[in-house]
Amino acid sequence: MSDAPIILGYDPKTLRERIDVTAAEARLAEIKPFRSLTALNEQVALLRMLGRLDEAFDIAQAAYRQSRFTGAREDAIAARIRRAQVQQFQGKYDVALTELNGCVDEAVTHDWHELAGFALQHRGKVHFELGEITEALADFETALEERQHDGVPPNQLESTKYAIRVARERLGAEAPAETPEEASSGAGRGVSPLDA
Repeated sequence: MSDAPIILGYDPKTLRERIDVTAAEARLAEIKPFRSLTALNEQVALLRMLGRLDEAFDIAQAAYRQSRFTGAREDAIAARIRRAQVQQFQGKYDVALTELNGCVDEAVTHDWHELAGFALQHRGKVHFELGEITEALADFETALEERQHDGVPPNQLESTKYAIRVARERLGAEAPAETPEEASSGAGRGVSPLDA
């Protein structure tokens, strides 16, 4: 397994990941033969970040089907969130929002804080891309609370805190957000199970 970081930071205009394409492609080649749910989920994230959206959607569908067979509802929600991320990148914002609304509701209902934070973070990103900055900020702030509740890894908290700073800057509520290089300080290696 390569130790090269894949996520280098976040674009302050879109909040999308800035990646090392070579490292992402190498990691994808490394895990492509595997069909476990974990491998499929990582493939979805990598393909999405590489802009290979049709492939990402097909793998997201396969991951969702596989998650349904495991019987773990948490796995099914995580797969739905990743599928919605791909739909967001495809420009299917209404579909992505509908999916993420359902994921947020289910995760909150069951007190699955990490999943709720994951869904809220990505619903906020859809709102952000739609120019709905107030809604995005509310989702990011709630995502941070949910993620802190479960003690998620620092790189996931950093991406949420960065999204909050950028959204507040857009609303004129605080000093300018840090540079993309500063935003990369929390980026981890590879793609986490619940990627930021």
